[in-house]
Amino acid sequence: MTVTTPRARASRARPLGRMLAVRVLGMLAILLVLSFIVFSMMYLAPGDLVKTLLGNRPASPEAVAAIREQYHLDDPFLVQYFTWLGGVLTGDLGESIRLQVPVADAIASRLPVTLALCAVAFVLALAVSIPLGVASAVHAGRPVDRVGSALGIVGLSAPTFAVGLLLLYVFAYYVPIFPVYGAGDGGLDTLYHLVLPGITLALGLGAIVLKLTRTALLRELDADYVTSARARGIDDRVVHRLALRNALIPIVTGASLVLTFLVGGTVLAETTFALPGIGLLLQDSVLFKDIAVVQALTLLIAVAIAVIALLADLAYLLLDPRVRAKGVPA
Repeated sequence: MTVTTPRARASRARPLGRMLAVRVLGMLAILLVLSFIVFSMMYLAPGDLVKTLLGNRPASPEAVAAIREQYHLDDPFLVQYFTWLGGVLTGDLGESIRLQVPVADAIASRLPVTLALCAVAFVLALAVSIPLGVASAVHAGRPVDRVGSALGIVGLSAPTFAVGLLLLYVFAYYVPIFPVYGAGDGGLDTLYHLVLPGITLALGLGAIVLKLTRTALLRELDADYVTSARARGIDDRVVHRLALRNALIPIVTGASLVLTFLVGGTVLAETTFALPGIGLLLQDSVLFKDIAVVQALTLLIAVAIAVIALLADLAYLLLDPRVRAKGVPA
């Protein structure tokens, strides 16, 4: 029996700590570059923020000049960017010009709906796709496999907004089981309103996880150790559990990475179902050229994607004992 000393454990932990430090520094560098790119695109986008604010109301040149001065619209581009960046580094995300509230408050009021929608969609996707992917791999070529493959093709090819409109027509209009729009009044009512949007997002996400599960399990079932186990007369259910445990590495890491699919799909789903989440807030802010809100939401989404990728690496580290023994992911 091999005894692991504290010194050996510490030496294995050092590469992991370095890996995490490098990932965090890389994430910060990417966020900085991304913030500059998005700020530049919003700055160069067509449209005049002053005219958008005033609408059709007549305004004197003095009023226009006062608005431009209030929001520093006449400052050079780099001055505007570094002013915004300095505020972010001190915890000030700025103020929403469209909503006339702090950006942090605007996001905080919309974030719970988006998080709830993502949670519903992710749970639905995993609850259906992983068992169906396992059944498709175990019964390859049989009707259950053909059904799973058909659902996977539909989920991968069907646009999110088209699926949402179809579900609205069938289950909110033709058979009025679910509400047409809105997020409800909280609690179970909100969950009830999120069923159709959750299914809309889960279809595409679940199709990817289904394909990953089926492919990973088929590869394990064709491995030599499975053939050897069957030759020794081990029960098929035991063999399937062993193969599924080894297939969990690509399934878990893949599922965590495709979770980022929800980021883009949320915008379309919230627009289709009129959900007051950050996706709809991002869309309205881009149209209005509300730069502070767009910047904050873009960084929030980028941080979420980076954290998901980091958690996927950690999941790989925890699930694969060979990688864990080295202390760094492959």
